[in-house]
Amino acid sequence: MRATASVASSRGASPLAPALAPARRSRRPATTTTTTTRRRRRLRALPPRAVVLQHHSEDDGDGDVNTEDVTAVDVHRHLASSTSIAELTDRDREARARARARVDDDDRGGLKSCNRNLALEMVRVTESGAVAAARWLGKGEKRAADAAAVEAMRDALQLVRFDGVVVVGEKEKDAAPMLRRGERVGTGDDPSVDIAIDPIEGTSLVAHGRNGGAISVIAIAERGAMYDPGEIFYFNKLAVGPRCVDVVDIRKSPTLNIHAIAKALKKPVGDVTCVVLDRPRHEGLIEEIRLAGARIKLISDGDVEAAVACCDPDSGVDALFGVGGTPEGVIAAAAMRCMGGAIQAELWTRNTADAAAIAKCGGDLGKVLHTKDLCGGSECFFAATGITDGSLLKGVRFTSKGPVSHSIVMRAPSGTVRELTTRHHAHACEYFL
Repeated sequence: MRATASVASSRGASPLAPALAPARRSRRPATTTTTTTRRRRRLRALPPRAVVLQHHSEDDGDGDVNTEDVTAVDVHRHLASSTSIAELTDRDREARARARARVDDDDRGGLKSCNRNLALEMVRVTESGAVAAARWLGKGEKRAADAAAVEAMRDALQLVRFDGVVVVGEKEKDAAPMLRRGERVGTGDDPSVDIAIDPIEGTSLVAHGRNGGAISVIAIAERGAMYDPGEIFYFNKLAVGPRCVDVVDIRKSPTLNIHAIAKALKKPVGDVTCVVLDRPRHEGLIEEIRLAGARIKLISDGDVEAAVACCDPDSGVDALFGVGGTPEGVIAAAAMRCMGGAIQAELWTRNTADAAAIAKCGGDLGKVLHTKDLCGGSECFFAATGITDGSLLKGVRFTSKGPVSHSIVMRAPSGTVRELTTRHHAHACEYFL
């Protein structure tokens, strides 16, 4: 009988096939149903933070799933959408409705509700500003470069699906073109966010055609989470990388902080590199750092890039000391949130007018502002594009096929950091890319 079946199957259809086929068809649906049921039971048995959902991950399908970003809300979303209506029992339908309600109540209007990485949308904004500003490289026209970057970034921001308010806009202290504090941008849809923006950080570098790290930069956080400096223009700052977060204190002398940094990094004091803005007000600070034995890197502009470089072990920068603008301090705090570093700041006055402005805003000259005081909330985003070459980013290059830009984008709390090299088509709009 076995031989007969073998010969028949080799010549064509077996006489047993009609009898066997229904059995195969009847077993297959049962196996599929059992597998689906088991999978669903295992998912519901897992603790909320153990569930990693690819289609709700923070990394837009590139396979880089961050489990720290997956919360109970993600699980509720999955349970609410993983099965079809036809398969749901009455109890399942009730559970699905409760899950939707929890998502809506917990997340409406916040950054978590958007379920997308806004930093990747913000990089189009900084690319637009950087390319527009780079066209004025070395032409000696600071205001023209600023105006071009401001208009390009404003146009790009209006197309982003969010409700943004500019909390920190650069150049208010010198009446240059700017995105005004309090200006609303975006389509007006959720999420509602605060924005800190500097179309050109390092305007003089662009105007005079110098390298040194001029960038176009933006940071966003949840509404009400950013420090609003108002008419206060300067911070005394101390910024360090992740390994030195808990060992520095801006109220102590630079000498003590440098020794603490050296101990945390397990290197000699003579190998510690400190970045300081090259300003007359820093003559005493520079002298003290030299006496402490540390190395000094003086920069003419660009302390946001210098602060971010503290978190990059390949940059050769260990700390940022000295007085700089308040907008740059708030923007740098967003980057520090994303990269695990820290910035400390104190309000600083140049004259009695600054002191009066601080008193009017209710500021406290003796208070130390930490990273989350400057940029708080559960989530924040940072994006920057190089205009001129610096230690962190390359400047814009113009080729026969179009501009080429180099950007960095990051977010907290995931800590994801991306570097992007973008080749823009020459036939694209002159400013918006």
